[in-house]
Amino acid sequence: MLVHSRKGKWATWAVFFVLFLPLFALPLLVVLAASFATNWSSAFPSGFTTGHYSAATRGESLQALTTSLVTALTASVLALVVGTWAALAGHALKKRGKRLLDALFMLPVAVPSVVVGLAILVAFSKPPMLLNGTRWIVVLAHAVLVTAFAHQSVSAAVMRLDPAYEQAAASLGARPSYVLWRVRLPLLLPSLTAAAGLCFALSMGELSATMMLYPPDWTPLPVQIYAATDRGALFTGSALAVVLMTATVLVLFAVSRIRTRASYR
Repeated sequence: MLVHSRKGKWATWAVFFVLFLPLFALPLLVVLAASFATNWSSAFPSGFTTGHYSAATRGESLQALTTSLVTALTASVLALVVGTWAALAGHALKKRGKRLLDALFMLPVAVPSVVVGLAILVAFSKPPMLLNGTRWIVVLAHAVLVTAFAHQSVSAAVMRLDPAYEQAAASLGARPSYVLWRVRLPLLLPSLTAAAGLCFALSMGELSATMMLYPPDWTPLPVQIYAATDRGALFTGSALAVVLMTATVLVLFAVSRIRTRASYR
């Protein structure tokens, strides 16, 4: 902690708990409590049951979780490949070219995601690129929405790379492709894993664009959570939300372990 005095530390911790608990922790704790509740007649849910998780971990709910995981993983891989390629290519551009490239990648996150969903729906609803009604239009929308974050993360890491490593490899006769695969990408691995984790988490929680695009046989879990709460099944929706959060955190934990190992290579 940057505060060295004892009173300053206590004040910092007090401000942290005053802000953190009501703004971040308490809403999540209420959702967790609601997932085990049977009644909600006061400010907080009451009663106890695990029956909501039975519905949240089987049948359509389990299929929706699998859909979300597959969509998020596929979109994250696509975003990471495109974002990394653009970051490496953009590093060789002049300042004006870099700004233009950054603006192009940031455009999808500068507008509401529902606008991105509408644009993709209009663009891919007619031949020769007819994706409307398929799972791929959902994956494409998620990839478009999260690629900006992958590009920005990798671009910042590329800017921090020490060119001495590449120069040393080139001076020893290494070809550009060898320098890329054996020098640059291994050095970027911690940033790549961090970008992948961010893209995955954002994709797992995406709802607005997904609502406009998903076909009946490819329903992600956030859509099912919205549908459950919309019809008044708050407890079931809370259990689905906890399942979604748990799955996301577990994947992010695995990515974090990979990133930690990559950092000590």
